[in-house]
Amino acid sequence: MKGDKKLRPEINCSDYKSAEMQVLLHHIYEYKKGLRSLVLHTMSKEEQYKMEELLTRKKIPYVLQVVNDKKVNVFFGKQECIKIVEGFGDKSLSDFSDEEDFMLGIMLGYDRTQQCERYLKRKFT
Repeated sequence: MKGDKKLRPEINCSDYKSAEMQVLLHHIYEYKKGLRSLVLHTMSKEEQYKMEELLTRKKIPYVLQVVNDKKVNVFFGKQECIKIVEGFGDKSLSDFSDEEDFMLGIMLGYDRTQQCERYLKRKFT
């Protein structure tokens, strides 16, 4: 679910100076350099249109997930990873199954052993 592109103000360099946008730019840098296959970035809805414009301009696949009325999660990265995230549906991260949580953690590059420990803890306790 991508945001409505109607009536957006024109974006210029000064729009990328906020802390949220600087972190997003760093995540994009890491993705472009091959350090990440998938990125999860949480940001304010006020900055959403800037983020969407930037990812679209850079031709980076992404999917949005509403967190609440003020925040949005954006997953971006390789198309294969985005398809998997889309397959999880539009549910809160806290509602992911144990298997979905495990897969997402691995795709985001979290430590494999810690993900295994997390999965076992969630699944069997």
